[in-house]
Amino acid sequence: MSMKRKLGRSGIETSALGMGCWAIGGPFWREDTPVGWGPVDDAESMRAIHACIDLGVNFFDTANVYGAGHSERVLGKALAGKRDQVVIATKFGNLFDEATRKITGQDASPDGIRQACQDSLKRLGTDFIDLLQFHTGEYSPDGAVEVRETLEELVRAGKIRAYGWSTDNPDLARIFAQGPNCTAAQFQMNVLEDAPLMLDVCQEFDLAGINRGPLAMGLLTGKYTPTTQLGSEDVRGTLSPEWMKYFKDGRPNPEWYRKLESVREVLTSGGRSLAQGALAWLWARSECTLPIPGIRTVAQAEENCKALTFGPLDPNQMQEIARLLGRV
Repeated sequence: MSMKRKLGRSGIETSALGMGCWAIGGPFWREDTPVGWGPVDDAESMRAIHACIDLGVNFFDTANVYGAGHSERVLGKALAGKRDQVVIATKFGNLFDEATRKITGQDASPDGIRQACQDSLKRLGTDFIDLLQFHTGEYSPDGAVEVRETLEELVRAGKIRAYGWSTDNPDLARIFAQGPNCTAAQFQMNVLEDAPLMLDVCQEFDLAGINRGPLAMGLLTGKYTPTTQLGSEDVRGTLSPEWMKYFKDGRPNPEWYRKLESVREVLTSGGRSLAQGALAWLWARSECTLPIPGIRTVAQAEENCKALTFGPLDPNQMQEIARLLGRV
């Protein structure tokens, strides 16, 4: 199996692995709840981006809201002079204040989308975005049609090449998939949490399935033990939002940690690290998967990119994992 992917029906060629750029945005907040990954070193972030490119990764996934514009700015700076080598995906839907680094609301009106697109182009230092994704996971079906039509307009205007929706709701993904230039759905998926219904939509409409949380927010890196304590500025820390299920009270959630322990041996067989095994499971699960682990250091870039040289798990390993997790 090739370690390249087609970005759904757009035919845009990407690496089978992408770099998730949420963490490199640094801290930002929704009211008083942290939704970033703590402090960040921009110079190291840029070195990590360059390491990914050198190691064969050409897909970079960010959002306008990550670090309240900061992730896009850092990515744009790192990709200056390399635009023709990469595929840039970003997202819209949230309003924010760059000065206070706070989310201030949501806007998916046609004017709001056009404005968000212009602002992202500017921060990224590019004149087109390869993949623009709707960042509001739940939305009214009628409203979604209007959002889709505005995105089709942006394709016609040459501002974007294709679009998608970051949602875990298959019915909503299907609404976007009716648009000729919809080419991707982004959803939560990893070895501990399969997403068969979202994969069905991807198969049916020939969409790329971009996997966020492919390492379960870091749980599948093996760096965190049951006693690890994460800081309050971290989205996984003591003040974490409601939806954060892999970590609880700033520590790995025991229920998810047990699942990880049950499959650790299979994932790390053949010389793979735990993270490399988790990525290998996603590639073996479906031809449409495109995992985007968060990367903010050169060391993380090297470890994740090395997963490409190991490739997908084999069918026996996949069956064994399904049995261990009680999915048979």
